Formats: sequence, C-alpha cells, structure tokens
Amino acid sequence: MKKATMTFEERLQRLQEIVAGLESGTLPLEESVNLYKEGLTLSKLCKEQLEKARNEVRLLSDGEFKPFDAETSACREE
Repeated sequence: MKKATMTFEERLQRLQEIVAGLESGTLPLEESVNLYKEGLTLSKLCKEQLEKARNEVRLLSDGEFKPFDAETSACREE
C-alpha cells in the first residue's frame, strides 16, 4: 500500500512493525537502512496529519483550543 493512501492508524501500525524489525538486530544493514528511511517518511506524514487535525479542532473551537485535562474532563471515570 502506498504511504500517501494509508490511514493514520495504518501508518502507526507500519511504524511499529519497522521499530520491531530494527530493534530485533537481525536484519541486514541495507534492509535496516531502507526501513529506517521508510520510518522517517511515515513519521513525518503522521506528524503532519496530527498537526492538521489539531488545527481543525482549533478552528472548530473558535480559537479556544485548550489542552485536554483528564482531571476536568466530563467523560472521566469516577
């Protein structure tokens, strides 16, 4: 699947697979370098998508973007 058509969740899953492969230490050097490059690209795409979502939330909140606070959230477990 092309990186540009992957969902955010698919990108994160692929990043987890890449990290596991690199951490195993069993991959040949060339494959490790290629996976590292792929991971950098996926990481950049995820960061951009998160930033876009953050900006959309800010716009929808009329510029009153506030960090999530679990202590004051109405959805928290009591």
